[in-house]
Amino acid sequence: MILPRLRDPYFNYQHRRKLHVLRIVLALCITFAIIEFFAIQHSGWALVSTIMVMGNLPHIGGVLDKGRQRLLGTLLGAGWGLLLILLPLTWPPLIPLATLAGIAVATWLTFSNRHGYSGLMFAISLLLVVGGGTQELDIALWRAFDVLLGTLVGISVTVLVLPQKATDMMRFMLADNLDRMGRLYHAHTSATAAPDIDTREMLKAASSLLVKQRGLVDAIHRERRLSRHESDELISLQRRMLSTIELLLETHWSSRDGHERIDAMDGLREEQHTLARGIGTLAFQVRTGQQVDVTITSFELQRHAELAGNARSADGRMLFSPSGYLWLNRELARLTANLTQCLGGLERLPSRRLRRRAPHHGLTADTSAIARANTKEGKADDRRQA
Repeated sequence: MILPRLRDPYFNYQHRRKLHVLRIVLALCITFAIIEFFAIQHSGWALVSTIMVMGNLPHIGGVLDKGRQRLLGTLLGAGWGLLLILLPLTWPPLIPLATLAGIAVATWLTFSNRHGYSGLMFAISLLLVVGGGTQELDIALWRAFDVLLGTLVGISVTVLVLPQKATDMMRFMLADNLDRMGRLYHAHTSATAAPDIDTREMLKAASSLLVKQRGLVDAIHRERRLSRHESDELISLQRRMLSTIELLLETHWSSRDGHERIDAMDGLREEQHTLARGIGTLAFQVRTGQQVDVTITSFELQRHAELAGNARSADGRMLFSPSGYLWLNRELARLTANLTQCLGGLERLPSRRLRRRAPHHGLTADTSAIARANTKEGKADDRRQA
């Protein structure tokens, strides 16, 4: 019973901090056991390498990317250092000068790009191998071996022990954002906004998750489940949806006339509630690993064209606010449909494991209850408007 729970991506996501601490402690214990059993010299560098590889990266993609850069930088740096030691250099200052030249070249090549960590590890490994000027070959080899050992242990534990995938982290962050956007939009379209919703805090939380998702793009690409283009598209659509909802929340009417025109548009509230429920359903399907199958109906603006286009205030001036408000709703529906289409085209998005474990987390029951509550609220709001 406990094995399926430990292999559950949603369980790993909920307890990612505890599991990350467990993996780091386990990796350090394994590294310490190896260096003690085999009496490895200069073993402190193996422990340092283990903790540096895992660091604050709880997901596989981040550790693989960081570990790969560390291995590359270590091999090149140690190789350059060993070459300097083995060469019969007759002039002693040549070794420190060649060391500085190697570090300068590595820094130049990796400046302001995603391989900066490789350049850092090149410099550290080179300095470790060269040492304080003694240039002892056995010490250089032991130091290089320790760095490689610690790096490999860190990568192995991250991949094999209760792995947390960056792709799954993005999945659940996306679902959380969709939930927030659905609640915000539903509160906006209700006759009376829900008193327990702090729109500013929810907008801030959604924006924060977008920033975190942006930081996962390279790690997700390393896991080979989503391409960079697909990840960027998902983040871009979320950002534009959130901006549209924020504009709707900040909608202010210069006169009562424009607001009354919107209230008089028959069927508009029903379309809005349907869209809010569609966003919530989309979040549910993404979170529970189902095949995305949500129909987002575009807003029929033609039916409201006369009320919006001929809107005038009491003094006879044209009112443009009803048309702009309708356009924002239509844009939100269009962006939601694009996101649905994008998610539906991802072959590796559905997850049988998540579908099996969803009832154990109460996700199915909770979402159904929310959908029923939203439906009741929407009908009640329509009655109030009537």
